[in-house]
Amino acid sequence: MPANQIQYSERYYDDVYEYRHVVLPSDIAKIMPKNRLLAEVEWRSYGIQQSRGWVHYAIHKPEPHIMLYRRPKNYGTDQQAPVPMQGMNNGIAA
Repeated sequence: MPANQIQYSERYYDDVYEYRHVVLPSDIAKIMPKNRLLAEVEWRSYGIQQSRGWVHYAIHKPEPHIMLYRRPKNYGTDQQAPVPMQGMNNGIAA
């Protein structure tokens, strides 16, 4: 599959999410499911490459070759809820 022909948009934002869309070449678009959202492992298997956190969130039926993605604004920054360290129990070392 010609993954080098996949086109990635710039990111755009609202108050909650950052978004981007991905335009697929016709040979990839033809073989992808068009009636459901894809899990990350599925869209990656078609050659789509993005950083972590992106979710295929909507299908635009008139243009099924354009995949719509979003992730929480500030994903991966210090502004997200902290993740407990392994071996910690409510902030207390085990």
